[in-house]
Parts: sequence; C-alpha cells; structure tokens
Amino acid sequence: MTAYVENFKDALPTKRRIAEVRTQLEDAGVKYVLSCWIDLFGVPKTKPVPMSDFELLCLGKGPQFAVHSISYVPELSPADSDQLMVPDLDAVYICPWDRSMAIIFADLFWEDKPYNVCPRQALKRAIATAKKQGYIGYAGIEPEFIAMRYDESGQPVKAIDSDPADGLRPRRQAFGYDVEYSIDSMPFLKDMIDLLEELDWNLHDVVAEGAYSQFELDFHYTDLLQMADRFVFLRIMLKEVAKDHDMFITFMPKPTVGDWRSGAHINFSMQSVKKPGENLFGDSGKGWSKASQYAVGGLMAHAEAITAITCSTVNSYNGLVPRVGGFEGGTVTWAPTNITYGYNNRSAQFRLPQSRHCIENRAADMCMNVYLALGLTLQGAIKGVENRIDPGPPTDRDLYEMTEQEFKDLGIRRLPRNLMMATDALRDDPLALEVMGPVMLDSYLAYKVDEWERYHQHVSDWEVTEYLRLY
Repeated sequence: MTAYVENFKDALPTKRRIAEVRTQLEDAGVKYVLSCWIDLFGVPKTKPVPMSDFELLCLGKGPQFAVHSISYVPELSPADSDQLMVPDLDAVYICPWDRSMAIIFADLFWEDKPYNVCPRQALKRAIATAKKQGYIGYAGIEPEFIAMRYDESGQPVKAIDSDPADGLRPRRQAFGYDVEYSIDSMPFLKDMIDLLEELDWNLHDVVAEGAYSQFELDFHYTDLLQMADRFVFLRIMLKEVAKDHDMFITFMPKPTVGDWRSGAHINFSMQSVKKPGENLFGDSGKGWSKASQYAVGGLMAHAEAITAITCSTVNSYNGLVPRVGGFEGGTVTWAPTNITYGYNNRSAQFRLPQSRHCIENRAADMCMNVYLALGLTLQGAIKGVENRIDPGPPTDRDLYEMTEQEFKDLGIRRLPRNLMMATDALRDDPLALEVMGPVMLDSYLAYKVDEWERYHQHVSDWEVTEYLRLY
C-alpha cells in the first residue's frame, strides 16, 4: 500500500516502479488502462488511456478531471483548477473478463495537496493516523446482490426464478441454500467463481441467499485499503459478468417488500504495529480480548454516524426492520435494528462470531462508500480501545422478541429509522469531521439532505392506497 502523503510530488511513483508495472501489464497483454478515482458516493470514475501513455499517467501528467463538475462538491466553481490523479501502483487489477484492460485505483490531488473530497485519500489518512497510534486495521466484507433481467415487456424481473409470477409460490426460503436453484445459477456463478479465483482473493464459497436470485460471496480478509479497492472492483466485475448472461446486477438493498435485504456486513479486526500478525481481538486459545470489548464500545458510541455511511440511501432503512409480513421465508428479517452486541447474535448490530475473532457490523449494505465506512470504523474502534469504552454486557437474546420497555431498561438504542435520522447523527458526531474533514462532510450532508427532501416530494403507491379513499 502506498503511504498517505501531504503533497503531490511525494505521491509520484519512481520511474523504476513505473517500468516494473508497465512490463507486468504489457507481458499480460494489457493495452488499455482505466485509472479510477472514487467520488463522494464510492463510485469509480475514469478516462481510459492507451499503454503508450502509461508513464505520463503515473507521473500525474495524464488526464485531468473537473471533479467538481460531476460530483456533489459545491465548494469549487468553473473557475477553479482541475483535480489531478496519481495512480497507486500497488492497486493494479487486470480485468479478468477482458485482459486487454487494467483498472488502477488512484488518489486525487488539487493544487498540489490531497483533494479534500477524495474518499480514498480520507481512508489512507485514517490508516496513517492509526499507524501512528500503533494500530493496523483489517476487514472482510460479505457482499450480497440480486441478479435480474428484463422480461418480454421490458420490466425488470429476477433472473433466476422458475416459479410463476402469479399463483402458488413457495414462501419458506425457496432460494436460500437450495441445491436446485444453486445448480440453475451455475452458468452465471461458474464464470464469476473462475474470475474471482484468477484474482486470487481466496474465495471461500458462494451462497444462494433468501431472496430469489440473491447471492452472497465470501472471500478472505485483507488490509483496509485493499479491501475497499476490491469491493469497488467487485461491483464493476459483477455487472460485467452479468451482461454476458443477459442479466444485470442490482445492489439496491431492498428492491421489493418480499425480498430479503442485500447487505454487505463488515468484519473488522486490528493488529498492533509492534506485534504484526497477532489479532488484538483474541485467538482460539484465549478467547475474546479486552481490546475487542473496548473496540465494540467505540463502535457502539459512534454507531449512528457510522450507519449514515454504511447504510447510505433512503432504501437502506427499509431493510433495517425486525419483521416483514410478506416475506419469502417467514417474517423475521435477520437484519439489525438495535445498537448492541452479542456473541453470534445476528439480531444485534455488532456480532462477535463463533468462527473468527472480528467484530461484524451487520448494518452495512452495498451502496456504501466503502472507503469512508472503513475509515470511520477504524477510528471509531481505536477510540474505544484508547479510551477503554465499556460496551456493557452483551445482548445474547433475540432482539426481535424484546419490548420497547426492555430496550429502555437495558439502555439499548434503536438504529436510525431513516436516512434523515442517520444524517443528523453524522452531522453531530466529531468522528465524522475527523475522518472526512469539513468540506467532504458538508458536501455529503448536503447531498443526503437533498436526497431525503426529494424522496418526500414523491407520492408513493402505498400512500395512495392507504389514504386516498380513507380520508
């Protein structure tokens, strides 16, 4: 991982390193490079260049970007300088679906300084701060998504669903873990598995999830910056693979009432700079450490603000509910609704799994800006460890069966019920200002308030059905 630096010149790779990477790419048959910067919402942007311009690209003399013309960053005007990107030559990914192309993740600079609305720079800064504090963060993410297609009338439908749209349909997890549906999905899954194996991410398994045509991927954890880059690259790759099968992928957390929510649980752990390779949160011989408890305390203290980033859309909060009446597979959602932790408790926001020593944040989905999410997670956990924040006793009960009075008596807070509540919490939490900086935080808040206001200008079918003739 290239280090965080405070000026443009120090970020440039050496000519020797440029030559090494160029040789690797040319030997692999790469002709085109897409050097990608990350916008405010975690979406990659690029201008493809031929390999003949590779050295200029790496020296910051390649494409320039008027980032402020396409991203929601109103602090700059048409009269301001463009942003420059510096490719990170430790973040090179040859596209396994088209090996003539490579994606290289990049950091943005503006007027010789790290651009203050560059999420990747924000994560690198958080990582550098953590290293000075004596900590290194690691993460694994469990991405979930739904494969869809367009039917004869041009309407989006589940890509893998052999049951009729009308009439008798199973409701008890017909798709989840099912062998028949897994086999039916294999033409798509085989291509995806083969490409992931080529990337050497140590794919463990693919899960047919609860909703029709919904899948989860489980692959190995790594350092925070590499995991963030992999997450973005995966979103790109899934969409490209799906096109070869006349499908498209949606990362929307909750496309319909009857669907299981698509999440992206963050599994977070830390090591000490002084003891690399040793998990601070515990081991199989000694169990969970005190540091793990304090880290949970820190994450719980900042849970609402973190959730504003990890569950970043209006639709995200349709999934953070305890029960849904029309559910395929019962009524309990298995989604977190309360800010607490438990040992292997999947109804809590923070789960301490029985199979690994990490803190799983279950209130996260595929729409998050993963760079900001991991930056806030890292610094929130460190604050817990450094300040010995006690998370209190675990909640090893089914939270869906608990009453509001029980939550009140135990001091268990509710997760934000909607995007506006989460956005207000983000505005008020000093951790957000520390990780994101004032300009990025203000830009993010402005967009999310606008998103909420636009949502409330829309009159939904539910409202018409509920109120039009009632009143």
